Amino acid sequence: MNKTIFTLAAAALLAGCSLAPVYERPAAPVAAAWPQGEAYKPGSGAADAKPASEIAWRDFIGDAQLREVVELALANNRDLRVSALNIEKARAQYGIDRSAQLPRVNAQLGQNAARAPGGDISRQYSGALALPAYEVDLFGKVRNLSEAGLQAYLGTEQAQRAQRLSLVAEVAGTWLGLAADKERLRLAQDTLKSQQITYELSKRRFEAGATSGLDMYEAQTSVEAARNDMALYTAQVAAGENALALLVGTPVPARLLPQALPTAGATLAELPEGVPSTVLLQRPDVLEAEHALKAANANIGVARAAFFPSITLTGTAGSASSGLSGLFKAGSGAWTFLPQLTLPLFDAGANRARLDIAKADNGIAVARYEKAIQSAFREVADALAQRGTLDERVASQAALTEAASRSYRIHEARYQKGSESYLNALVSQRALYAAQQGLISVRLAKAATQVTLYKVLGGWA
Repeated sequence: MNKTIFTLAAAALLAGCSLAPVYERPAAPVAAAWPQGEAYKPGSGAADAKPASEIAWRDFIGDAQLREVVELALANNRDLRVSALNIEKARAQYGIDRSAQLPRVNAQLGQNAARAPGGDISRQYSGALALPAYEVDLFGKVRNLSEAGLQAYLGTEQAQRAQRLSLVAEVAGTWLGLAADKERLRLAQDTLKSQQITYELSKRRFEAGATSGLDMYEAQTSVEAARNDMALYTAQVAAGENALALLVGTPVPARLLPQALPTAGATLAELPEGVPSTVLLQRPDVLEAEHALKAANANIGVARAAFFPSITLTGTAGSASSGLSGLFKAGSGAWTFLPQLTLPLFDAGANRARLDIAKADNGIAVARYEKAIQSAFREVADALAQRGTLDERVASQAALTEAASRSYRIHEARYQKGSESYLNALVSQRALYAAQQGLISVRLAKAATQVTLYKVLGGWA
Protein backbone atom coordinates (compact mmCIF):
# COMPACT_ATOMS: atom_id res chain seq x y z
CA MET A 1 0.00 0.00 0.00
CA ASN A 2 1.22 3.48 -0.70
CA LYS A 3 1.42 6.39 1.68
CA THR A 4 -1.94 7.85 0.56
CA ILE A 5 -3.79 4.66 1.45
CA PHE A 6 -2.23 4.53 4.93
CA THR A 7 -3.16 8.19 5.43
CA LEU A 8 -6.77 7.51 4.42
CA ALA A 9 -6.90 4.50 6.75
CA ALA A 10 -5.66 6.55 9.72
CA ALA A 11 -8.13 9.33 8.92
CA ALA A 12 -10.98 6.82 8.69
CA LEU A 13 -10.23 5.35 12.12
CA LEU A 14 -10.07 8.80 13.71
CA ALA A 15 -13.08 10.34 11.96
CA GLY A 16 -15.91 7.87 12.28
CA CYS A 17 -14.35 5.14 10.10
CA SER A 18 -15.76 6.31 6.79
CA LEU A 19 -13.80 6.86 3.60
CA ALA A 20 -16.64 8.63 1.79
CA PRO A 21 -15.95 12.29 0.88
CA VAL A 22 -17.64 14.89 3.06
CA TYR A 23 -20.82 15.79 1.19
CA GLU A 24 -21.20 19.38 0.03
CA ARG A 25 -24.19 20.52 -1.96
CA PRO A 26 -23.03 21.91 -5.32
CA ALA A 27 -23.72 25.58 -5.91
CA ALA A 28 -26.87 26.15 -7.96
CA PRO A 29 -25.80 26.90 -11.55
CA VAL A 30 -28.54 29.52 -12.06
CA ALA A 31 -29.05 33.18 -11.23
CA ALA A 32 -30.30 34.11 -7.77
CA ALA A 33 -33.23 36.05 -9.31
CA TRP A 34 -35.59 35.36 -12.18
CA PRO A 35 -35.12 37.04 -15.57
CA GLN A 36 -36.24 40.65 -15.91
CA GLY A 37 -37.89 42.40 -18.84
CA GLU A 38 -41.18 43.33 -20.43
CA ALA A 39 -42.47 39.75 -20.34
CA TYR A 40 -41.82 39.41 -16.61
CA LYS A 41 -43.75 42.39 -15.33
CA PRO A 42 -45.89 41.65 -12.25
CA GLY A 43 -48.93 39.60 -13.10
CA SER A 44 -51.84 38.47 -11.00
CA GLY A 45 -49.67 37.00 -8.24
CA ALA A 46 -50.05 38.05 -4.62
CA ALA A 47 -47.14 39.68 -2.82
CA ASP A 48 -48.05 38.19 0.56
CA ALA A 49 -48.98 34.66 -0.61
CA LYS A 50 -47.23 31.59 0.82
CA PRO A 51 -44.51 29.90 -1.25
CA ALA A 52 -45.96 27.17 -3.47
CA SER A 53 -44.02 24.50 -1.55
CA GLU A 54 -46.04 25.42 1.56
CA ILE A 55 -49.43 25.35 -0.17
CA ALA A 56 -51.13 21.96 -0.13
CA TRP A 57 -52.89 21.14 -3.36
CA ARG A 58 -56.27 21.11 -1.56
CA ASP A 59 -55.69 24.75 -0.60
CA PHE A 60 -54.47 25.65 -4.08
CA ILE A 61 -57.51 24.18 -5.86
CA GLY A 62 -60.60 26.05 -4.74
CA ASP A 63 -63.20 24.46 -7.02
CA ALA A 64 -64.97 21.66 -5.13
CA GLN A 65 -65.65 19.58 -8.26
CA LEU A 66 -62.04 19.70 -9.42
CA ARG A 67 -60.77 18.97 -5.92
CA GLU A 68 -62.88 15.81 -5.78
CA VAL A 69 -61.63 14.70 -9.21
CA VAL A 70 -58.02 15.13 -8.06
CA GLU A 71 -58.74 13.09 -4.93
CA LEU A 72 -60.11 10.28 -7.12
CA ALA A 73 -56.97 10.40 -9.25
CA LEU A 74 -54.63 10.23 -6.27
CA ALA A 75 -56.52 7.18 -5.03
CA ASN A 76 -56.85 5.32 -8.33
CA ASN A 77 -54.11 6.36 -10.79
CA ARG A 78 -52.15 3.24 -11.75
CA ASP A 79 -48.82 5.00 -12.34
CA LEU A 80 -49.04 6.40 -8.82
CA ARG A 81 -49.65 2.90 -7.48
CA VAL A 82 -46.47 1.70 -9.17
CA SER A 83 -44.61 4.62 -7.62
CA ALA A 84 -45.91 3.71 -4.16
CA LEU A 85 -44.81 0.10 -4.63
CA ASN A 86 -41.36 1.30 -5.72
CA ILE A 87 -41.11 3.12 -2.39
CA GLU A 88 -41.98 -0.08 -0.54
CA LYS A 89 -39.35 -1.92 -2.57
CA ALA A 90 -36.69 0.71 -1.83
CA ARG A 91 -37.62 0.69 1.88
CA ALA A 92 -37.21 -3.09 1.99
CA GLN A 93 -33.86 -2.89 0.18
CA TYR A 94 -32.67 -0.28 2.66
CA GLY A 95 -33.66 -2.68 5.45
CA ILE A 96 -31.46 -5.35 3.87
CA ASP A 97 -28.51 -2.96 3.53
CA ARG A 98 -28.91 -1.67 7.07
CA SER A 99 -29.12 -5.17 8.57
CA ALA A 100 -25.57 -5.87 7.37
CA GLN A 101 -24.27 -3.49 10.06
CA LEU A 102 -25.31 -5.92 12.80
CA PRO A 103 -24.28 -9.56 13.22
CA ARG A 104 -26.76 -12.28 12.42
CA VAL A 105 -27.35 -15.15 14.83
CA ASN A 106 -28.76 -18.49 13.68
CA ALA A 107 -29.90 -21.52 15.66
CA GLN A 108 -28.45 -24.77 14.33
CA LEU A 109 -29.31 -28.37 15.14
CA GLY A 110 -27.55 -31.07 13.16
CA GLN A 111 -26.20 -34.59 12.91
CA ASN A 112 -22.92 -35.75 11.39
CA ALA A 113 -22.96 -39.50 10.55
CA ALA A 114 -20.00 -41.48 9.16
CA ARG A 115 -19.41 -45.17 8.31
CA ALA A 116 -15.92 -46.63 8.88
CA PRO A 117 -14.47 -49.38 6.58
CA GLY A 118 -15.21 -52.02 9.21
CA GLY A 119 -18.90 -51.18 9.13
CA ASP A 120 -19.06 -49.14 12.32
CA ILE A 121 -21.22 -46.04 12.10
CA SER A 122 -20.41 -43.05 14.24
CA ARG A 123 -22.75 -40.16 14.84
CA GLN A 124 -22.18 -36.72 16.22
CA TYR A 125 -25.09 -34.48 17.24
CA SER A 126 -24.77 -30.74 17.71
CA GLY A 127 -26.93 -27.82 18.71
CA ALA A 128 -25.58 -24.29 18.75
CA LEU A 129 -26.09 -20.62 18.17
CA ALA A 130 -24.07 -19.66 15.11
CA LEU A 131 -22.58 -16.35 14.07
CA PRO A 132 -22.34 -16.42 10.26
CA ALA A 133 -19.59 -14.48 8.57
CA TYR A 134 -19.83 -10.97 10.04
CA GLU A 135 -17.63 -8.24 8.61
CA VAL A 136 -16.22 -5.82 11.16
CA ASP A 137 -16.84 -2.46 9.53
CA LEU A 138 -13.46 -0.84 10.21
CA PHE A 139 -13.45 1.43 7.17
CA GLY A 140 -17.15 2.22 6.74
CA LYS A 141 -17.84 -0.09 3.80
CA VAL A 142 -21.04 -1.55 5.27
CA ARG A 143 -22.11 1.81 6.69
CA ASN A 144 -21.68 3.52 3.34
CA LEU A 145 -23.59 0.75 1.58
CA SER A 146 -26.39 1.37 4.05
CA GLU A 147 -26.17 5.13 3.45
CA ALA A 148 -26.43 4.60 -0.31
CA GLY A 149 -29.51 2.44 0.27
CA LEU A 150 -31.04 5.10 2.51
CA GLN A 151 -30.50 7.81 -0.11
CA ALA A 152 -31.99 5.59 -2.81
CA TYR A 153 -35.05 5.09 -0.60
CA LEU A 154 -35.38 8.82 0.12
CA GLY A 155 -34.99 9.47 -3.61
CA THR A 156 -37.95 7.22 -4.41
CA GLU A 157 -40.04 9.13 -1.87
CA GLN A 158 -39.25 12.39 -3.66
CA ALA A 159 -39.93 10.72 -7.01
CA GLN A 160 -43.38 9.77 -5.81
CA ARG A 161 -43.98 13.29 -4.51
CA ALA A 162 -42.95 14.65 -7.93
CA GLN A 163 -45.31 12.19 -9.59
CA ARG A 164 -48.18 13.17 -7.29
CA LEU A 165 -47.54 16.84 -8.05
CA SER A 166 -47.44 16.13 -11.80
CA LEU A 167 -50.66 14.14 -11.54
CA VAL A 168 -52.43 16.96 -9.68
CA ALA A 169 -51.30 19.43 -12.34
CA GLU A 170 -52.19 17.13 -15.24
CA VAL A 171 -55.65 16.35 -13.87
CA ALA A 172 -56.31 20.05 -13.26
CA GLY A 173 -55.06 20.96 -16.74
CA THR A 174 -57.15 18.26 -18.43
CA TRP A 175 -60.25 19.22 -16.42
CA LEU A 176 -59.81 22.89 -17.38
CA GLY A 177 -59.21 21.95 -21.02
CA LEU A 178 -62.43 19.93 -21.00
CA ALA A 179 -64.25 22.93 -19.54
CA ALA A 180 -62.91 25.14 -22.34
CA ASP A 181 -63.92 22.62 -25.02
CA LYS A 182 -67.44 22.54 -23.59
CA GLU A 183 -67.58 26.34 -23.82
CA ARG A 184 -66.36 26.14 -27.42
CA LEU A 185 -69.01 23.53 -28.20
CA ARG A 186 -71.73 25.67 -26.65
CA LEU A 187 -70.50 28.69 -28.62
CA ALA A 188 -70.63 26.67 -31.86
CA GLN A 189 -74.18 25.52 -30.99
CA ASP A 190 -75.34 29.08 -30.30
CA THR A 191 -73.68 30.32 -33.49
CA LEU A 192 -75.37 27.57 -35.51
CA LYS A 193 -78.80 28.49 -34.14
CA SER A 194 -78.22 32.17 -34.92
CA GLN A 195 -76.92 31.50 -38.42
CA GLN A 196 -79.77 29.11 -39.22
CA ILE A 197 -82.23 31.90 -38.46
CA THR A 198 -80.32 34.26 -40.78
CA TYR A 199 -80.09 31.56 -43.43
CA GLU A 200 -83.85 30.95 -43.34
CA LEU A 201 -84.47 34.70 -43.70
CA SER A 202 -82.10 34.93 -46.67
CA LYS A 203 -83.73 31.91 -48.25
CA ARG A 204 -87.22 33.42 -47.95
CA ARG A 205 -86.01 36.71 -49.45
CA PHE A 206 -84.39 34.85 -52.31
CA GLU A 207 -87.50 32.79 -52.97
CA ALA A 208 -89.57 35.98 -52.94
CA GLY A 209 -87.21 37.51 -55.50
CA ALA A 210 -86.15 40.29 -53.12
CA THR A 211 -82.43 39.40 -53.26
CA SER A 212 -80.03 37.40 -55.32
CA GLY A 213 -78.93 33.99 -54.15
CA LEU A 214 -75.59 35.42 -52.96
CA ASP A 215 -76.86 36.38 -49.49
CA MET A 216 -78.44 32.97 -49.04
CA TYR A 217 -75.27 31.10 -49.98
CA GLU A 218 -73.12 33.34 -47.80
CA ALA A 219 -75.40 32.65 -44.85
CA GLN A 220 -75.24 28.95 -45.66
CA THR A 221 -71.44 29.02 -45.40
CA SER A 222 -71.74 30.26 -41.81
CA VAL A 223 -74.27 27.53 -41.01
CA GLU A 224 -72.01 24.79 -42.38
CA ALA A 225 -68.91 26.22 -40.66
CA ALA A 226 -70.73 26.23 -37.31
CA ARG A 227 -72.00 22.68 -37.93
CA ASN A 228 -68.44 21.56 -38.67
CA ASP A 229 -67.19 23.17 -35.46
CA MET A 230 -69.95 21.46 -33.51
CA ALA A 231 -68.77 18.08 -34.75
CA LEU A 232 -65.15 18.99 -34.03
CA TYR A 233 -65.79 20.12 -30.45
CA THR A 234 -68.17 17.25 -29.76
CA ALA A 235 -65.28 14.89 -30.53
CA GLN A 236 -62.85 16.98 -28.47
CA VAL A 237 -65.17 16.93 -25.46
CA ALA A 238 -65.43 13.13 -25.69
CA ALA A 239 -61.64 12.82 -26.01
CA GLY A 240 -61.18 15.14 -23.01
CA GLU A 241 -63.52 13.02 -20.89
CA ASN A 242 -61.62 9.87 -21.92
CA ALA A 243 -58.26 11.48 -21.08
CA LEU A 244 -59.59 12.55 -17.69
CA ALA A 245 -60.88 9.02 -16.97
CA LEU A 246 -57.45 7.57 -17.79
CA LEU A 247 -55.68 10.00 -15.47
CA VAL A 248 -58.17 9.44 -12.68
CA GLY A 249 -58.00 5.67 -13.11
CA THR A 250 -61.77 5.25 -12.88
CA PRO A 251 -64.82 6.70 -14.68
CA VAL A 252 -65.45 10.26 -13.52
CA PRO A 253 -69.03 10.84 -12.29
CA ALA A 254 -70.99 13.21 -14.52
CA ARG A 255 -71.60 15.56 -11.59
CA LEU A 256 -67.83 16.20 -11.36
CA LEU A 257 -67.36 17.06 -15.04
CA PRO A 258 -67.09 20.79 -15.77
CA GLN A 259 -69.66 22.62 -17.85
CA ALA A 260 -67.69 25.85 -18.38
CA LEU A 261 -64.47 27.50 -17.33
CA PRO A 262 -64.96 28.68 -13.74
CA THR A 263 -63.81 32.07 -12.53
CA ALA A 264 -60.03 31.98 -12.11
CA GLY A 265 -59.97 33.33 -8.55
CA ALA A 266 -62.58 30.83 -7.37
CA THR A 267 -60.77 27.89 -8.96
CA LEU A 268 -57.10 28.38 -8.08
CA ALA A 269 -55.34 30.21 -5.27
CA GLU A 270 -52.96 33.07 -6.03
CA LEU A 271 -49.25 32.28 -5.95
CA PRO A 272 -46.55 34.65 -4.65
CA GLU A 273 -44.73 37.32 -6.59
CA GLY A 274 -40.96 37.82 -6.38
CA VAL A 275 -39.87 34.50 -4.85
CA PRO A 276 -36.09 33.80 -5.04
CA SER A 277 -34.75 31.03 -7.25
CA THR A 278 -33.58 29.15 -4.13
CA VAL A 279 -37.13 27.75 -3.88
CA LEU A 280 -36.10 25.37 -6.67
CA LEU A 281 -33.93 23.44 -4.20
CA GLN A 282 -37.15 22.20 -2.56
CA ARG A 283 -38.70 20.87 -5.76
CA PRO A 284 -39.19 17.11 -5.44
CA ASP A 285 -37.34 16.29 -8.66
CA VAL A 286 -34.37 18.41 -7.55
CA LEU A 287 -34.40 16.73 -4.12
CA GLU A 288 -34.53 13.34 -5.86
CA ALA A 289 -31.44 14.25 -7.88
CA GLU A 290 -29.68 15.39 -4.70
CA HIS A 291 -30.41 12.07 -2.97
CA ALA A 292 -28.92 10.28 -5.98
CA LEU A 293 -25.83 12.48 -5.59
CA LYS A 294 -25.55 11.61 -1.89
CA ALA A 295 -25.82 7.90 -2.74
CA ALA A 296 -23.04 8.24 -5.32
CA ASN A 297 -20.94 10.06 -2.71
CA ALA A 298 -21.40 7.15 -0.28
CA ASN A 299 -20.44 4.64 -2.98
CA ILE A 300 -17.03 6.31 -3.25
CA GLY A 301 -16.50 5.35 0.39
CA VAL A 302 -17.48 1.76 -0.43
CA ALA A 303 -14.98 1.64 -3.28
CA ARG A 304 -12.19 3.16 -1.16
CA ALA A 305 -12.77 0.63 1.64
CA ALA A 306 -11.95 -2.21 -0.78
CA PHE A 307 -8.26 -1.13 -0.66
CA PHE A 308 -7.98 -1.92 3.04
CA PRO A 309 -8.01 -5.09 5.16
CA SER A 310 -11.33 -6.64 6.12
CA ILE A 311 -11.98 -8.75 9.21
CA THR A 312 -14.69 -11.42 9.16
CA LEU A 313 -15.87 -13.19 12.29
CA THR A 314 -17.51 -16.63 12.24
CA GLY A 315 -18.30 -18.76 15.30
CA THR A 316 -20.65 -21.11 17.07
CA ALA A 317 -21.44 -21.82 20.71
CA GLY A 318 -23.57 -24.71 21.90
CA SER A 319 -23.45 -28.42 22.64
CA ALA A 320 -22.10 -31.55 20.90
CA SER A 321 -22.61 -35.23 21.77
CA SER A 322 -22.27 -38.65 20.18
CA GLY A 323 -25.79 -39.48 21.34
CA LEU A 324 -28.90 -37.42 20.91
CA SER A 325 -29.83 -37.99 24.54
CA GLY A 326 -26.57 -36.47 25.71
CA LEU A 327 -27.08 -33.23 23.84
CA PHE A 328 -27.17 -30.18 26.14
CA LYS A 329 -26.08 -32.21 29.19
CA ALA A 330 -23.30 -31.12 31.47
CA GLY A 331 -19.89 -31.38 29.88
CA SER A 332 -21.25 -31.30 26.30
CA GLY A 333 -20.46 -27.65 25.68
CA ALA A 334 -18.56 -26.81 22.50
CA TRP A 335 -17.64 -23.67 20.59
CA THR A 336 -15.75 -22.55 17.53
CA PHE A 337 -14.33 -19.14 16.65
CA LEU A 338 -12.92 -18.43 13.20
CA PRO A 339 -11.73 -14.86 12.72
CA GLN A 340 -10.37 -14.12 9.26
CA LEU A 341 -8.30 -11.19 8.06
CA THR A 342 -8.26 -10.48 4.33
CA LEU A 343 -5.61 -8.17 2.98
CA PRO A 344 -5.85 -7.19 -0.71
CA LEU A 345 -2.42 -7.57 -2.30
CA PHE A 346 -2.94 -7.90 -6.04
CA ASP A 347 -6.21 -7.61 -7.99
CA ALA A 348 -4.90 -6.51 -11.42
CA GLY A 349 -6.30 -3.00 -10.87
CA ALA A 350 -9.91 -4.08 -10.23
CA ASN A 351 -10.28 -2.04 -7.03
CA ARG A 352 -8.77 1.03 -8.66
CA ALA A 353 -11.18 0.64 -11.58
CA ARG A 354 -14.14 0.34 -9.18
CA LEU A 355 -13.06 3.53 -7.43
CA ASP A 356 -12.76 5.30 -10.80
CA ILE A 357 -16.28 4.12 -11.66
CA ALA A 358 -17.61 5.40 -8.33
CA LYS A 359 -15.98 8.79 -8.91
CA ALA A 360 -17.36 8.94 -12.45
CA ASP A 361 -20.84 8.05 -11.16
CA ASN A 362 -20.51 10.87 -8.63
CA GLY A 363 -19.58 13.30 -11.39
CA ILE A 364 -22.58 12.15 -13.42
CA ALA A 365 -24.83 12.64 -10.38
CA VAL A 366 -23.49 16.18 -9.92
CA ALA A 367 -24.18 17.01 -13.57
CA ARG A 368 -27.70 15.58 -13.34
CA TYR A 369 -28.38 17.53 -10.16
CA GLU A 370 -27.22 20.76 -11.78
CA LYS A 371 -29.25 20.01 -14.92
CA ALA A 372 -32.35 19.40 -12.77
CA ILE A 373 -31.92 22.87 -11.25
CA GLN A 374 -31.33 24.50 -14.64
CA SER A 375 -34.40 22.80 -16.12
CA ALA A 376 -36.48 23.87 -13.13
CA PHE A 377 -35.25 27.46 -13.49
CA ARG A 378 -36.22 27.53 -17.17
CA GLU A 379 -39.69 26.08 -16.44
CA VAL A 380 -40.39 28.70 -13.78
CA ALA A 381 -39.05 31.53 -15.94
CA ASP A 382 -41.25 30.46 -18.86
CA ALA A 383 -44.31 30.26 -16.60
CA LEU A 384 -43.56 33.67 -15.09
CA ALA A 385 -43.26 35.15 -18.58
CA GLN A 386 -46.69 33.73 -19.41
CA ARG A 387 -48.23 35.05 -16.19
CA GLY A 388 -46.68 38.48 -16.70
CA THR A 389 -48.48 38.93 -20.03
CA LEU A 390 -51.74 37.03 -19.55
CA ASP A 391 -53.65 39.75 -17.70
CA GLU A 392 -53.02 42.11 -20.59
CA ARG A 393 -53.97 39.42 -23.10
CA VAL A 394 -57.24 38.67 -21.29
CA ALA A 395 -58.16 42.37 -21.11
CA SER A 396 -57.26 42.95 -24.76
CA GLN A 397 -59.16 39.89 -25.95
CA ALA A 398 -62.23 40.84 -23.91
CA ALA A 399 -62.18 44.34 -25.45
CA LEU A 400 -61.75 42.84 -28.93
CA THR A 401 -64.71 40.53 -28.35
CA GLU A 402 -66.90 43.40 -27.18
CA ALA A 403 -65.98 45.52 -30.20
CA ALA A 404 -66.61 42.62 -32.58
CA SER A 405 -69.97 41.99 -30.94
CA ARG A 406 -71.09 45.60 -31.44
CA SER A 407 -69.91 45.59 -35.04
CA TYR A 408 -71.83 42.40 -35.75
CA ARG A 409 -75.03 43.72 -34.16
CA ILE A 410 -74.89 46.86 -36.29
CA HIS A 411 -74.31 44.98 -39.56
CA GLU A 412 -76.92 42.35 -38.68
CA ALA A 413 -79.51 45.08 -37.96
CA ARG A 414 -78.75 46.79 -41.27
CA TYR A 415 -79.11 43.49 -43.10
CA GLN A 416 -82.41 42.77 -41.37
CA LYS A 417 -83.66 46.17 -42.59
CA GLY A 418 -82.42 45.42 -46.09
CA SER A 419 -80.06 48.42 -46.17
CA GLU A 420 -76.97 46.37 -46.99
CA SER A 421 -76.00 42.92 -48.21
CA TYR A 422 -75.21 40.05 -45.91
CA LEU A 423 -71.49 40.18 -46.77
CA ASN A 424 -70.67 42.83 -44.16
CA ALA A 425 -72.67 40.97 -41.51
CA LEU A 426 -70.93 37.73 -42.47
CA VAL A 427 -67.45 39.25 -42.12
CA SER A 428 -68.29 40.80 -38.73
CA GLN A 429 -69.95 37.57 -37.56
CA ARG A 430 -66.82 35.57 -38.34
CA ALA A 431 -64.68 38.17 -36.56
CA LEU A 432 -66.93 37.93 -33.50
CA TYR A 433 -66.82 34.12 -33.53
CA ALA A 434 -63.00 34.14 -33.73
CA ALA A 435 -62.78 36.72 -30.93
CA GLN A 436 -65.07 34.64 -28.70
CA GLN A 437 -62.99 31.54 -29.37
CA GLY A 438 -59.85 33.53 -28.62
CA LEU A 439 -61.29 34.74 -25.31
CA ILE A 440 -61.99 31.16 -24.23
CA SER A 441 -58.44 30.17 -25.18
CA VAL A 442 -56.77 33.01 -23.29
CA ARG A 443 -58.91 32.39 -20.18
CA LEU A 444 -57.86 28.75 -20.33
CA ALA A 445 -54.22 29.79 -20.77
CA LYS A 446 -54.41 31.96 -17.65
CA ALA A 447 -55.80 29.14 -15.51
CA ALA A 448 -53.38 26.58 -17.02
CA THR A 449 -50.41 28.88 -16.36
CA GLN A 450 -51.44 29.16 -12.71
CA VAL A 451 -51.48 25.34 -12.49
CA THR A 452 -48.09 25.15 -14.22
CA LEU A 453 -46.59 27.69 -11.81
CA TYR A 454 -47.84 25.70 -8.84
CA LYS A 455 -46.19 22.59 -10.27
CA VAL A 456 -42.84 24.11 -11.29
CA LEU A 457 -42.50 26.04 -8.01
CA GLY A 458 -42.74 22.74 -6.16
CA GLY A 459 -46.26 22.77 -4.74
CA TRP A 460 -47.06 20.28 -2.00
CA ALA A 461 -48.90 17.16 -3.17
